[in-house]
Amino acid sequence: MNQRWPRSRNGLEAGEIMDIQFEPLYPEIPLIKPPLRQRLRTRIAATYRYDTFIWQAALFGLWAVVLAAFTLTALGLPTGRGTGFDVLVFAAGGTLAMALSANVLAVLLALAGLKLPRLFTGAWLYSAGAVLTIFRYSGARWDVSAAAAVFAACAGTLAGLAAGFLFKPRAAWSRRLAGFLLPAAACAALVYLPLHSGGSEPLAAKPAAGPAAAISAGNPGLPGAVSYRSFTYGSGTDLHRSEFGEDAGLRSVSVDGSKILTNWSDARTSFWGFDSKSLPLNGRVWMPEGSGPFPLILIVHGNHLMEDYSDEGYAYLGELLASRGFIAISVDENFFNYSAWTGIPGNDMKARAWLLLKHLQQISQFAADSSTPFYNKVDFDRIGLIGHSRGGQAVAMAADPLRWFQRGDSLEDLDKYHIVSVAAIAPTDKKVDNNLARLSNVNYFSLQGAQDGDVSDFYGDRQYSRATFDKGSSAFKATLYVDGANHSQFNTSWGHYDASFPTGILLSRSRIMNEESQRQIAKVYVSAFMEATLHGKTEYTELFRDYRSGLDWLPATSYFSRYEDGHLTLLADYEEDYNVNTIRGGGTAEASGVKLSEEQVRDRENSVKTERGAVLEWQAPSGADSTDTEVPAYKLTLRTSGNSSQFNYALSHAAGLSFSMANLNYQLEEDKDTAAAKVPDLTLELESSDGAKARLPLSEFMTAEPLPVSKFTINPWLDDKIEDGKYQQHTETIFQTYRLDFDRFTEQNPAFQPSKLSSITFYLNGGPGKIMLSTIGVYAE
Repeated sequence: MNQRWPRSRNGLEAGEIMDIQFEPLYPEIPLIKPPLRQRLRTRIAATYRYDTFIWQAALFGLWAVVLAAFTLTALGLPTGRGTGFDVLVFAAGGTLAMALSANVLAVLLALAGLKLPRLFTGAWLYSAGAVLTIFRYSGARWDVSAAAAVFAACAGTLAGLAAGFLFKPRAAWSRRLAGFLLPAAACAALVYLPLHSGGSEPLAAKPAAGPAAAISAGNPGLPGAVSYRSFTYGSGTDLHRSEFGEDAGLRSVSVDGSKILTNWSDARTSFWGFDSKSLPLNGRVWMPEGSGPFPLILIVHGNHLMEDYSDEGYAYLGELLASRGFIAISVDENFFNYSAWTGIPGNDMKARAWLLLKHLQQISQFAADSSTPFYNKVDFDRIGLIGHSRGGQAVAMAADPLRWFQRGDSLEDLDKYHIVSVAAIAPTDKKVDNNLARLSNVNYFSLQGAQDGDVSDFYGDRQYSRATFDKGSSAFKATLYVDGANHSQFNTSWGHYDASFPTGILLSRSRIMNEESQRQIAKVYVSAFMEATLHGKTEYTELFRDYRSGLDWLPATSYFSRYEDGHLTLLADYEEDYNVNTIRGGGTAEASGVKLSEEQVRDRENSVKTERGAVLEWQAPSGADSTDTEVPAYKLTLRTSGNSSQFNYALSHAAGLSFSMANLNYQLEEDKDTAAAKVPDLTLELESSDGAKARLPLSEFMTAEPLPVSKFTINPWLDDKIEDGKYQQHTETIFQTYRLDFDRFTEQNPAFQPSKLSSITFYLNGGPGKIMLSTIGVYAE
């Protein structure tokens, strides 16, 4: 072999070639490859060779990911032994599994001879796999689970690397800082970009939609002057809560629900200590001091996690109502709720309504016993029910019991209990035994948040449509749709997210109002509803006719409300037939420059509701100097001869025109969110039979509001990938009731006579535009 050498002591010049011949020392002995066992042993011994300090630090970032993932799992899979216990057990189990899996994978990578940080790689694979498995188990799709896994593992890696560079021993601070900044910036970008790439903008406070007279009464959301006490009644044997066990103030009976419930598992019996044949009647009571009798209000929760008890989350309503002279009771139905360990019993919706009626029977027994605080304190002619989520459907079912239950089937005394008022907060509306509640002459109110990520459709609007009154009834029905309110914050125990963990972290909270504001809305409206309907304080009814009358009591956001009572005489509700040119009572409808159709109202998931309306779609006028004949218009002509005496009487005593309108502009453009911000511009013209006309813009009475844009997830990519795509529609058909006093029209034209009203014309200004009209009529004070 030839080799160049520099000049050395042998006298050669640098660059001269010296011939050196190398001979093997032992030419007769061949090179022998070590045996496989020895090679494997050597590789195993060098398993952690490439896991330097930096990669060891990155391990801690991955461990943090594992701790977070298993903590979320513990919160989503409660065992009933307490949050601390659950988090400790799950986090410890995840850590042990990580240590074992990462080391096993590291050894396998070493045996394969891969030159990389093997322990770190094993930990990375484990953490990503754990996150993927957790999300898949919670019901997330494969692509969502995989994205969450890669995102979490990469974020943990970058955070760990940043810490490793920052605390690297024997390194200058300048190098530490430089090494820290790159992975830290990458980690921040990784976390920031998915959350801000077209995601939810923050909820902004919005002004009121025009002026309205304030109510001449005190804020119903503030405590009243009545002192009260609180106590519980229960089985006395509750295994998990002493307030229904040994500390219960009153002992209640157990009831047999086995004829209703199915699939009650042995595991559920083991957890609760009872089966479907011995269901407890547990309640939290807030009772006013004094002789009474007081109206009775039952409050019932919905289908939250069974082990995360829900009944205590309505104390804020119970305390408020008791201070205003109502007996309020939060009913325990947690044993009907879903559990990740035991599922949910079959036919639970029917059982929820049935158990409410059994509570009324139990309270009746207490009220007849002089040894109980209920003795002679309960007015069973004034009963109100409040329900949240599935509880919101249960209270409507309990107020219409004969649709599901028979007298004598343990409910022989149903007529004894007069349910006057039903308030439903974000209710469900599912068929039970192929039936839905249809309330008659019962006051009904439903409250719904536009950011409700659980019951994302406004199902309370369906129950509103089915509620009816006798002519002249003093009962009313109303709804309130609130921009920025979610599902869970109406209960103080349910947290801030509308989906259980870990999926819940994929929901955005940027457009959700704070919990105090949300519960303030519930306090104001629920209290005012019960004051108006159970205490007869009718001044609070104005809050339901026009939400603006109570804006001083409410947080600043957008509200949409509907209202109807027994004093409304319908002119058009689009239920009489499928002819777009006819209306109720023999009148006619005609459209000019308008695409007219009659359609079923549909919800966010495009399901049909129990209501029809007239859909008006129009384009912008072609010229700048358009005349009335060129302005798109929709005219209703009433039947002026042969009307019934009842109709003529209603018209002669009418105080104004009422109609419900939904802004459908979001259906006109591909960018539905932008289109939803556009509001319709209407002018109404009323004409009496003698030809006198009065015309006023709708904004003289109430300004139309832009539709709330509900962005539920942290990134638009997730909208159609979670919960079978339930979040992909950001808007839905929401009605606002407009009440236009005739006095304003007679001021505009004194010749106009409301008692001789013959036609109503909606002039549709601007454009393009699209609206739906429903429930057009005249109201009396």
